[in-house]
Amino acid sequence: MKITSVKITPVAVPDVPLLNTKGVHGRVFLRAVIEVETDTGLVGLGEAYGAKRTLAGLQATAPTLTGLDPYNLRDLRARVEAALPNGGGVNAPTALADHQVIDVVYSAFEIACLDLRGKEVGRPLHDLLGGAVRREIPFGGYLFFKYATLPDAIGPDIFGEVITPDAMVEQARALIDEYGFKSLKLKGGVLEPDLEIETMLKLREAFPDHGLRIDPMGAWTVPTAKRVADALDGVLEYLEDPVRGMDAMAELSAQIDMPLATNLVVVEFEQVIEAVKKDAVQIVLSDHHYWRGATGAIHLGEMCRAAGLGVSQHSNSHLGISLAAMCHVAAATPNLTYDSDTHYPWYAHEIVKGGRPNFVDGKLPVPEGPGLGVELDHDAVAKLHQIYLDQQVIDRDDTDEMLKHVPDYVRKVPRW
Repeated sequence: MKITSVKITPVAVPDVPLLNTKGVHGRVFLRAVIEVETDTGLVGLGEAYGAKRTLAGLQATAPTLTGLDPYNLRDLRARVEAALPNGGGVNAPTALADHQVIDVVYSAFEIACLDLRGKEVGRPLHDLLGGAVRREIPFGGYLFFKYATLPDAIGPDIFGEVITPDAMVEQARALIDEYGFKSLKLKGGVLEPDLEIETMLKLREAFPDHGLRIDPMGAWTVPTAKRVADALDGVLEYLEDPVRGMDAMAELSAQIDMPLATNLVVVEFEQVIEAVKKDAVQIVLSDHHYWRGATGAIHLGEMCRAAGLGVSQHSNSHLGISLAAMCHVAAATPNLTYDSDTHYPWYAHEIVKGGRPNFVDGKLPVPEGPGLGVELDHDAVAKLHQIYLDQQVIDRDDTDEMLKHVPDYVRKVPRW
């Protein structure tokens, strides 16, 4: 089996104004849909970020994959590196962490190659990753403070404006009622720390048996983070990226007993070693989009197991191909310690046949068909590609978007 051609289709998906410490989501989020064709007639699917740096990397690499054997992942890596000699990061200037373009592009094409391999041998992708240790994947409800949508919105508002602790409890209740989530994660760093403490305490009162977490994305100084950790001792499963940078995380870790998690300061394998040496984090959030694909995510899990670190899964705004890949990686990661994140409830569109999957008790079954176990809905892709063309949004800038809601907004990290 050899690759004969690669098709990259950028799509834009209607989004809602979800708040974070650097700003707010725009009217759409961007994804890239990947179809890898072969001389056997099989087509492998992948999904990646769709902002301009990733898209350019995918498009530059795609022609160089002709003739590649999908079983030869080292050749894939070599071709990606040759096509992108300058490397560099892919994230927008307002992002708080950056991922190497060669890792993100490799990851996207690796998923498509694994999908091809699974289809050829008639086995689900998790079998190619060492086998499944679970057949259902537990996810957590992802809570966001948010504004009501602006007049230029192209999709429905979801939950309306949510900018108080009480409104957040109602948002959580709606997510639990619809999806059955057993844990909840708040995107913090938005309101004053005391209000976010109040929010978490009210969530604990309303949902006494749910796992709770908060992720302020580095919005706090070490003293502020310690104050929050002390106030929420016994309330949270873990505190995610409360401060910015490895050294600040290590400084905080030395002062508290609460586990610290990250997807900002540990994003490369070398940083796992540094984090362990400094005791900066106790939990790492995996993500096949930048941890060198599914095989890299499994390798990360093994490193964390050896180092005594917990593992969860990070989420970005994704569609069904990425969701299927997340499920396969989670199925084949024995030490997946915590429920995985997902943005999935926050939008209504899908690009795989059969539409949106149903969460039952906060869980999704792992697809059991060959490869990823999903098929592309080409009509749905075409509709979202047309939105991409119509909206003319090519990058993400949460800070610039925030100015539409708060004209005098000034981005500041840490803020408190």
